Amino acid sequence: MRILITSGGTSEKIDDVRAITNHSSGKLGKAIAESFAKEDATIDLITTQLAVKPEGNIHYHYIESTADLEKTLKALMTANSYDAVIHSMAVSDFTPESSVTLEDLETAVATQPADLPQTLAEIANQRTEKKISSDTDHLVIVLKKNPKIISLIKKLQPQTILVGFKLLVDVPMIELLNVAKASLEKNQADFILANDLAEIDGEKHHGYLINRQHKVKEAQTKTEIAELIKKEVMKLEETR
Repeated sequence: MRILITSGGTSEKIDDVRAITNHSSGKLGKAIAESFAKEDATIDLITTQLAVKPEGNIHYHYIESTADLEKTLKALMTANSYDAVIHSMAVSDFTPESSVTLEDLETAVATQPADLPQTLAEIANQRTEKKISSDTDHLVIVLKKNPKIISLIKKLQPQTILVGFKLLVDVPMIELLNVAKASLEKNQADFILANDLAEIDGEKHHGYLINRQHKVKEAQTKTEIAELIKKEVMKLEETR
């Protein structure tokens, strides 16, 4: 069985020394990789240098940004056929398009208000230093939307078993499940692990695994989630 797992969190560069990132540690991805490694699965793991690393026979592929993730994912899924792709990485929704001072922003608004994002990008591109000066009191960062990486997976390999993840913060259970079901349909996933940041604390990790028939199974820890995902993926693989 060959498995592709993404784990950790992407980092989006502002300049050569600063970046926007998230709090994902990669601990859940680690638990999932170690669970499949016990079954002698061949595992390709796309992760970051900062994420925690699983033990076992793992093939590592390191990335930083969402653009890196997209490139690496496409390369691996073009070169290899996977029984399952488990996309647990916390991917940044946005990436910096330009970074300018407040004075630059005011000038752009006054002179080129019709196409402000393009004007600000041109101002940023004229900057020659690799580190933005800290002399300014206000730094304005314009973000642009990143592509949804999960939407690429079934396009690249329609037959692979896709496990996606949906994280919300402090919402009612019914809202969490409804959002997860929508993601399941939109991305043609076979499973979505729905979880709430308010119910994650160390090894404690409350999650709901939803399949295409909208049947829900519950887990209370990272280890339980990893074992549940492995069990359900292997069961589905056996029926194909």
